[in-house]
Amino acid sequence: MFVRMKKTESIKKNSDFRNVYKNGKSYANKYLIMYIIENRTDKNRLGISVSKKVGNSVIRHRITRLIRESYRLSEDRLFNGLDIVVVARTNAKDKSYKEIESALLHLMKLHRIWN
Repeated sequence: MFVRMKKTESIKKNSDFRNVYKNGKSYANKYLIMYIIENRTDKNRLGISVSKKVGNSVIRHRITRLIRESYRLSEDRLFNGLDIVVVARTNAKDKSYKEIESALLHLMKLHRIWN
């Protein structure tokens, strides 16, 4: 018997991303921008956006993985019912996991979604 890890719900539709950008509240730091809006469910959904300005696909996917992993490890300490969109800035390109993680936690604390 094995225990399955809870998979993070994703925001996939362009219209959902646009809704969060348009109506959500945002905070930013050197490496990331975080938009948040309530989604009227009991689950959080995460959307990650890394523009081509940040780098080639290898770099973009690496940043996406770092953000997703940082989020996954702190997910159980967040309030529920939120749509969260994280946008990587060009400065995030050569940053370590620790730097991305601390930037993400900083934004979560600014948004006061930390439980």
